Amino acid sequence: MIRIKLSHSFFYLFLIWNLFLAIIPFVITSYLATQINIKKLKLVLWFSVWLLFSPNAPYIITDLMHLRLNSDSYLWLDILVVTSFACNGLLLFYLSLIDMKKILIPYVKKTVFSYILMTLLFLSSFGVYLGRFLRYNSWEVLSNPKYLILDILNIVVQPVLYKEAWLFTFIFGMFLNIGFWIFQELYDKRVGIV
Repeated sequence: MIRIKLSHSFFYLFLIWNLFLAIIPFVITSYLATQINIKKLKLVLWFSVWLLFSPNAPYIITDLMHLRLNSDSYLWLDILVVTSFACNGLLLFYLSLIDMKKILIPYVKKTVFSYILMTLLFLSSFGVYLGRFLRYNSWEVLSNPKYLILDILNIVVQPVLYKEAWLFTFIFGMFLNIGFWIFQELYDKRVGIV
C-alpha cells in the first residue's frame, strides 16, 4: 500500500495473485495432514493437484526480474516488496514440502523418499521455467493441454535446442534443493526432531 501511495502505480499488485497461487499447495498439504488413513486414490488425486500448483510458490522468486523495469526513485522499496513476497512464497513452498513428506512417508520407502523429494524439487523448477519463460499457467493442463504437452515434449526430445530450459531447471532446482535442505535442518531443530 505504501508503494502504491508513493509511486501512484498498481504495477506490483500481481504479487498478491501470485502469493494466492502459492498458498494453494500449502492449503492442500495442511488439509491432508489432518486426515487419518488417506485412501491411495484420494492421495494420488490430491498429490496431482498439489504437484500441479506447487511451482507457483517458488515462481515468485522470478518476479525479481521485474525490478529491471523500474525507475531508480523507489527501487529500494520495490526490492523490499518483491523480496518479501518471494520469501513468503518460498516459505509456503518449503512448509508444504515438509507436510507432503510426512503425508507420503507411510506410503513410500524411506530410502527412496529422498530421491522422490529431489525429483519433486527439480520438477517444480521445470514448472517455474514453463511459467516464467513459456508463460504457461497451472490451469492450462486442463484448458490448453495440447500446446503444453507439445512444448514439454520438444524440450525433452530436443535438449540441445532448449539448453536454457535445462540450465534453468538444473540451477533453480539446485537452489531449491539446497534451500530445502537448510530449511529442513532449521525446521527440525526448531520442532525438536533429531
